[in-house]
Amino acid sequence: MKIFDSLPADFNSKTVVTIGTFDGVHIGHKKIIERLVNTAKKSGLQSVVLTFFPHPRMVLQNDANIKLINTIEERSLILKQLGLDVLIIKKFTKDFSRLTAEEFVSEILVKQLHAKKIIIGYDHHFGRNRSANIEDLKAFGIQYDFDVEEISAQDINEVSVSSTKIRNALVEGDVKTANKYLGNYFMLTGKVVKGKSLGNTIGFPTANLNIKETYKLIPKLGAYIVKTIYKNQTVYGMMNIGTNPTIKSNNQQSIEVHFFNFNESIYNKTLTIELLDRIRDEQKFDSIEDLKIQLQKDKTTSLNYINKHHA
Repeated sequence: MKIFDSLPADFNSKTVVTIGTFDGVHIGHKKIIERLVNTAKKSGLQSVVLTFFPHPRMVLQNDANIKLINTIEERSLILKQLGLDVLIIKKFTKDFSRLTAEEFVSEILVKQLHAKKIIIGYDHHFGRNRSANIEDLKAFGIQYDFDVEEISAQDINEVSVSSTKIRNALVEGDVKTANKYLGNYFMLTGKVVKGKSLGNTIGFPTANLNIKETYKLIPKLGAYIVKTIYKNQTVYGMMNIGTNPTIKSNNQQSIEVHFFNFNESIYNKTLTIELLDRIRDEQKFDSIEDLKIQLQKDKTTSLNYINKHHA
């Protein structure tokens, strides 16, 4: 898959295009991408996803509080696995939002992407103030010689419902439901940074994960069963999202992962952690010894789960 972080100036292939933010690429989105890829192959065209970053709400509504299921890098990784030919990540700006519907169609879809077919939702709106709809797009298709395939209300509802359910599930710590709708494991990607090494003193050394993207949705505080791929090997562990109330009292949130049977130095490495299941809420214990006892129970719970589901 080729990835462009702007509209390519020298793109010559004729294409089938779909357009959207595709946050939390999930089972509803995957159905659309599958249709796109299959259509392109049958027609001898290139399959193209045109997506936008930052999220339009961040730009137009100055909504700094919006939380996305995937970072843009995670989104790219998942789309690559779906057999897509080209991913274009268009920087969304206020100037771009002011393009008229016809300017968007003629300048971007036709002149730059050479679209011969657009696969899009029945409720899609585009152009300045989102003033144009799918009927307008079909009329432009006749004018500029491309077909429009309409995604049904049922399929679009599945997409919107899935996104809402995924966000709600993650906020509640229900990663099983989130993973079901994603069709893969929810992931957190970040760099391992030095912590206070308190885990070493109690026999549970942890990797402290720093996620630079402030827009990334972080699930409910608590303990989770996780895995990562490191040097082409699957490594399992348990992760705590929380403030470590037993050890410190500054309420600063951290994401710490204890890997099982793992001794490598991974400081400054970027890891993608996949969340398999949730163990419990975060707790404050009366003593460090009580915390150690609970962590050992969490480890046993995690290993039992891994042996049952991932052996």
